Amino acid sequence: MIHKKVPLSAPGSADYAAFYTYFIDQSPELPSAGRPVVIICPGGGYQMTSDREAEPIALQFNAAGINAIIVRYSVAPARFPTALLEVAAAVRYVRETAAEHGCDPNKILVAGFSAGGHLAASYGNFWHRALISEALGCKRDILKPNGQILCYPVITSGPYAHQGSMQNLLGERYEAEKDSQSLENFVTENTPPTFIWHTQADPVVPVENALLFLSALQKAGIRTEFHLFPDGEHGLALCSAFTAAHNRQIQPHAAKWMELAIEFIHAL
Repeated sequence: MIHKKVPLSAPGSADYAAFYTYFIDQSPELPSAGRPVVIICPGGGYQMTSDREAEPIALQFNAAGINAIIVRYSVAPARFPTALLEVAAAVRYVRETAAEHGCDPNKILVAGFSAGGHLAASYGNFWHRALISEALGCKRDILKPNGQILCYPVITSGPYAHQGSMQNLLGERYEAEKDSQSLENFVTENTPPTFIWHTQADPVVPVENALLFLSALQKAGIRTEFHLFPDGEHGLALCSAFTAAHNRQIQPHAAKWMELAIEFIHAL
């Protein structure tokens, strides 16, 4: 395992901001010519980054022969677009070092949970904007994501918004700029193929967040896979005992999302 910490220093980055690599060692005994890479954005309402949605997720992808990175992005009082620039830096790192680490530069995905899902989807919508490439001093093409995996994501700033996430992301700019973070309104042909899952019973981030994004993806003709599971509260992570904070978060049916996501990645 190539496991190292890479500090992040985008404008506004907190001193703890960094990403952590979970790259499978290259071995003559293992096929290693271009493994997909998933860049993981844990949730936490843009107030923290959850451990439950970090290393356990990376290890599951590793077990399927997929490299991973966990981004411990800057949260409140850091504001938009700091975390977005930090994710972009992780994408650039993977693409620039792909040959060294046995990564496929054409299979780089961003995954996110809850508010981390908002961050991942923001990146999927906004990666080509000049504000990102200019801040990182690179060409836009190197920042392109090849797919995204959105797990019970925060999406909208409208009636179904998780307001706490939006307020932490924007701070005093919340009222003036919240519409700019309602991601269902910014899906274009540049948005990458998307895998989404949510639970119908989620009481924290209503499933309408995923449905609004799904509708926008459909209208834009973006390749999409969507799974709606009837049972399960918010923040299920792997839906297993490995990541459960209590027994209600053990949901064997919804736990199938990981297997389905892995199939989605390999089919890209």
